[in-house]
Amino acid sequence: MILRITNILTLLASILLLASLSIEILYSTQLARFSEAYSWAMLIVCIIFITDFFALMLHNPHPWHFFMRNIAMLLLSIPYHFIAQHMGIILNHTETIILSGVVMLRAVMALYITLRWLIEGRATRILWAYISTVAIFTYFAALFFYEYEAPVNSNVESFGDALWWACMNMTTVGAEIFPVTAIGKVICVILPIIGMAMFPVFTVYVTALYERVERGTTVAQDKDKPKISE
Repeated sequence: MILRITNILTLLASILLLASLSIEILYSTQLARFSEAYSWAMLIVCIIFITDFFALMLHNPHPWHFFMRNIAMLLLSIPYHFIAQHMGIILNHTETIILSGVVMLRAVMALYITLRWLIEGRATRILWAYISTVAIFTYFAALFFYEYEAPVNSNVESFGDALWWACMNMTTVGAEIFPVTAIGKVICVILPIIGMAMFPVFTVYVTALYERVERGTTVAQDKDKPKISE
């Protein structure tokens, strides 16, 4: 019961993280600078993540093995921005960029938790899980690209430009917007790789669906054929 509650809270926290990060990036005016409301939201999310981590560790037959294997998840669950902001710690540019990278990795972790729930849900069909995975990956790639490229890239004037860029790169077609930051270049490499890995899955699914329909049609036709007595 405790694990079920913490799992549900972790899923809700992941959705809260992804939604609040989207709002923060779309309406922020400075790179890697987060508002007070976002810091409090991340505190709540991090507390839930840490609680879920230790609940899973205590229910694991080998708790210290679990701890060492998943310590990266614990480190990503620490609310560094909230601590620095409320302790009056002034971060330089390098430290701010590093912590913004932590925020991005934490969002990836939340994205993994959300996608795992979509894919493993009994009521979720394979096609819906596939579409959700592609759409969410594309959206958050565009979000991170917009966060880092918009302040320095004159070709990225709005989030719509970043979203169009992400869609074109996910389909491996490419776009006339070229990244100028290191993060943007990394995303530019990762997106086509994800696209090349995901679209064959869709092709296989459609092919398998077509074969099942054809097989069902053939069986129905065989049943309708009159039997010839010997």
